Amino acid sequence: MKPESYIWIENLRKRYKHAKADAVHQLSLGIDQAEIFGLLGPNGAGKTTTISILCQQLTATSGSFYVNGHHYQHDKEKIKKIIGVVPQDIALYPQLTAYENLKFFGNLYGLKGKILKSYIHRHLERFGLLDRVNDRIEDYSGGMKRRINLIAGILHKPQIIFLDEPTVGIDVQSKTVIIEYLKELNKKGTTIVYTSHHMEEAEQFCSRIAILDQGRIIENGSPAQLIESYETCQSLEDIFLHLTGRKLRD
Repeated sequence: MKPESYIWIENLRKRYKHAKADAVHQLSLGIDQAEIFGLLGPNGAGKTTTISILCQQLTATSGSFYVNGHHYQHDKEKIKKIIGVVPQDIALYPQLTAYENLKFFGNLYGLKGKILKSYIHRHLERFGLLDRVNDRIEDYSGGMKRRINLIAGILHKPQIIFLDEPTVGIDVQSKTVIIEYLKELNKKGTTIVYTSHHMEEAEQFCSRIAILDQGRIIENGSPAQLIESYETCQSLEDIFLHLTGRKLRD
């Protein structure tokens, strides 16, 4: 089937070995170019699994997807060149400095020499880390690690950025800097796909969201549209709890 959106997902399914149920079940979704799209859901809803499949870090059990018209099986290298990935876990080498980490990841994306050095300098300055460039990552605070983690995923100027809980466990200042910079990139045309447990943040940040539970999409639309359509709900968090319940999830 011809893709109808910038990111087009058809009947995506993932079942892990020995699991009794699908982590992602028959998920179909379209994400437009230059959207900030949020995947929201309780623990175990399938958010990280979905993003990992779209980033080609996991293989789907069945289904297919396209990224900017490129088929996930036939155009893997083309997809890799246009996406950036910022994982939930800090994907940095703790005993290397910030500069050494960013140089390593820049080299992976084919960046070298003066261009790479200028990109690193520009991003470190933007995120207030230029004076710590030669410090080892293990000596950084949690917020500083998050900022370097983000830079490592966007250094090559990707057309699409996948972010899995990019502001989890950090101070308000770091979170504000990260969100503001992502908004700037989006205004320049970058598509952002983002997971979060922070409903207020998602309500303000995302142009559209999908709420997942047990691997299925149970609601989607813009935050404003959803709040308007649920008369008893005053916020995205109210809708989230209304749809997924208040029972604790592991």
